[in-house]
Amino acid sequence: MAKTRAMLRISELKLPLGHPPEAMAPAIVARLGIEADDLVSFAVARRAHDARRKSAILMVYSVDVVLRDEASVLRRFESDHQVRVTPDTDYRFVAKASEGFEGPRPVVIGAGPCGLFAGLILAQMGLKPIIVDRGKVVRERTKDTWGLWRRGELNPESNVQFGEGGAGTFSDGKLYSQIKDPRFLGRKVLEEFVKAGAPEEILTEAHPHIGTFRLVHMVENMRALIESLGGEYRWQHKVEDFDIEVGADGSRRLKGLHIAGGDYLQARHVVMALGHSARDTFQVLYDRGVHIEAKPFSIGVRIEHPQSWMDRARFGDCAGHPDLGAADYSLSHHCKNGRTVYSFCMCPGGTVVAATSEAGRVVTNGMSQYSRNERNANSGFVVDINPEQDYPGHPLAGVEFQRKWESLAFEAGGGTYKAPGQLVGDFLAGKPSTEFGAVTPSYKPGVHLTDLAKCLPPFAIEAMREALPIFGRQIPGYDHPDVVLTGVETRTSSPVRITRGKNLQSLNTAGLYPAGEGAGYAGGILSAAVDGIKVAEAVAAQYVAGGLIEAC
Repeated sequence: MAKTRAMLRISELKLPLGHPPEAMAPAIVARLGIEADDLVSFAVARRAHDARRKSAILMVYSVDVVLRDEASVLRRFESDHQVRVTPDTDYRFVAKASEGFEGPRPVVIGAGPCGLFAGLILAQMGLKPIIVDRGKVVRERTKDTWGLWRRGELNPESNVQFGEGGAGTFSDGKLYSQIKDPRFLGRKVLEEFVKAGAPEEILTEAHPHIGTFRLVHMVENMRALIESLGGEYRWQHKVEDFDIEVGADGSRRLKGLHIAGGDYLQARHVVMALGHSARDTFQVLYDRGVHIEAKPFSIGVRIEHPQSWMDRARFGDCAGHPDLGAADYSLSHHCKNGRTVYSFCMCPGGTVVAATSEAGRVVTNGMSQYSRNERNANSGFVVDINPEQDYPGHPLAGVEFQRKWESLAFEAGGGTYKAPGQLVGDFLAGKPSTEFGAVTPSYKPGVHLTDLAKCLPPFAIEAMREALPIFGRQIPGYDHPDVVLTGVETRTSSPVRITRGKNLQSLNTAGLYPAGEGAGYAGGILSAAVDGIKVAEAVAAQYVAGGLIEAC
């Protein structure tokens, strides 16, 4: 049914798996206790499934409805939180520049999800941002990335971490988050993605995703939109230094950016959407006295199972049903040694990918296409770590902690960017693996079987060995002896936080706006994009305060 402006939202409306479309209207009528002709129209706002009972899987909907008499229904359901007024999800700009704005242009460092949406919002407000990125446009970057995957050739400035689209381009393209979002900024993100070519179903799916190939096309379209609004991109423009003016009173203010190759970019308002792997830039910021602190993250491996095993374990006889898609999972266990082991960035029907950005190091990550139809499921299988216990004493100690284990993984993998791997059965027995069994790993440029104890902290090995059989009781087959572990996963999130104040500027350097995952304020595509919107609004607020533009 065509979407109409709805007045009421029903949540937790349940129908059996495989129900016909015409079953929805009677279910709404029954839920509200109204006559059929009192229902004017409806539209699905959210769709999920409940597979806790494999023999009776249910589809679970939130539905926006237009009724002949909404007021009387609301009165009857006054104490029922599952029937309420439909929320207003429209995005409203906080400010707008006049047409022909010629004021100082804000600068965005980084063209990942955070930088992309910071740039978009600034452009839509008429501020004509300049977006600089150390990498290349997405299609050239993709070629460089394939160079590592296919030939073992790394370009340190153009890879899974750096370039247009950021690390999220080579991922599952998940578009859901646990962030609190009272202004529905996430909805703004999804709507802009749909305009750029994403399938409309991401607006209604409980766990929407896009996949790498679609993301490539979408970021190109969004770049074109930003440029049409007066924004400007500058590729292969690596920020090498920050020009910071220190006042007589000790106050600090950004003046501009030094770009590799000798260029200087005057800039008073800079969104730092660096990404979690901009280690050299973290060092420069620290050297220039910008407030930065160590932050917790996690370390572990990628674990791979045949997707068919996961589908069967999660959905039983309903595995393969088109309304369910490829099964995913989320697992967590608190171990006896005080560590928590959990699944991270689960990629149904995907591949494990080489994600290093530095020579002589191995890093793994997961990726899926929109179809999620590759042979294996993979997920991070990781252990929490923290600065106080594991890398104390210096704000950048977490970076060195990552480098240590990534370098050991490079050595354990044979020194050719192959990843070290081990079968679960051998991992639990504490012996090196020598041959693959029922599970074929997907990582390119290849997996070298060995003992993962060579490249993971002993406390992580201990915790992972405890968690595997427990997860196996929750998902049959999870700890099958032939399941493959591929190391190492170290880039679960940024190892630093570039601290900011209530105005979203650096705690001690005016004009710098730390943003997104690299700054320690997001985790994943959606939350990074939302943070980019918030920081763009904070920049606009400063323009309003300076009398350069008008508040909306």
